[in-house]
Amino acid sequence: MEYVATGATISPCQQYRYQLWRQWHPGPSTCTIIGLNPSTADATRDDPTIRRCVGFAQSLGCDRLIMVNLFAYRATKPEDLRKAKVPIGQDNNQTILSATQTAKYVIAAWGVHGDYRGRDRQVYELLVDRQIPLCCFGTTKYDHPRHPLYLPKTTALQAYSMDICHG
Repeated sequence: MEYVATGATISPCQQYRYQLWRQWHPGPSTCTIIGLNPSTADATRDDPTIRRCVGFAQSLGCDRLIMVNLFAYRATKPEDLRKAKVPIGQDNNQTILSATQTAKYVIAAWGVHGDYRGRDRQVYELLVDRQIPLCCFGTTKYDHPRHPLYLPKTTALQAYSMDICHG
């Protein structure tokens, strides 16, 4: 895939990625996806999750993807995330708010580990308090928003609300 713009905001120590963006068309329509935590993708290199998220954003008619996460700490496995002393990252809430303010779609996609440290609820309330609607690619049997990596390309969006899940 050829992009017209790419980038990422990564901490000087390289341990935190606050956001990543990919733009394939010069229009303003943005799809912001909120994952669990960043992996290996950076300003120019995609990983499988980013490639899948770009595909979903394109199918929604968007011009660019902004990827943010509940936790900014870079890890390839959830257990590595749990070992981090400061997994959220000091600039993460502000980055999430900035990335979602004008997005056409804001998609919760953090999967089953989002409830670690109650972080899914914190971010959900941060967005709902600002009247930013969330959607998802469906939910797991315990009502967590599904991670996009292994979903069919034809998966439809649906509204997401934590008011009906997590007790």
